[in-house]
Amino acid sequence: MTAPKGALIVTQFRPAQASDLAAIMAIETAGFSPAEAATKSSMQARIAAYPETFIVAVVADQVLGYIVGPAIDQRYLTDELFAKAAANAAVAPYQAVLSLAVAPNRRGQGLGGQLLAQLAQVAAAQHRRAITLTCLMRLVPFYATHGFRNEGQSASSHAGEVWYNMVKPLG
Repeated sequence: MTAPKGALIVTQFRPAQASDLAAIMAIETAGFSPAEAATKSSMQARIAAYPETFIVAVVADQVLGYIVGPAIDQRYLTDELFAKAAANAAVAPYQAVLSLAVAPNRRGQGLGGQLLAQLAQVAAAQHRRAITLTCLMRLVPFYATHGFRNEGQSASSHAGEVWYNMVKPLG
C-alpha cells in the first residue's frame, strides 16, 4: 500500500500493551464524545481479550492511533460488544471494529487508513470473510474510500446515536 502524499510514515504497527493505556485513552477521549468513548476498564479488558486485533500505530515511541475489535460470528455489531470483551472466536467469519482513533494532531495524514489496512491483513491471515463496523453518517464517506459498503442503518443505540453498518469484504 502506498501512503498518500504528505502521509505520516509509521515506524511500527504492533499489538497494544498495558503500558499504552494512558496514550490510548487520551486518543479515545479526544476522538469520541463522553457517551461514545470506551472507559479505561473497557480498554484494559480489550487489550487483554484481543491482543492480535488491538493494533497501535507508533512513531518515535509515541502511540498516535489505534484500531481494535473482536472476531465475531454475526455480520453486524451489537451494543453488547461495546459492553464486554471476550476473546476472539477462532473461526468467526467477521472482524469487528469497535474503535478506530487517531491523535488529533495527526488526523488527515492517512494514519486511519493505514490502521484499517493493518487490521485487514490480520483478518485475512485469520481467514475472516469481512471487516464490519458501525459509524456515524459523517464518517460513511471515509470508510467508503477504504472499501467499505454502507449496508444501512444499524440497530445499535450506542450512546444514543444513529449508526450505520459498514462492511468490507476480504479476499
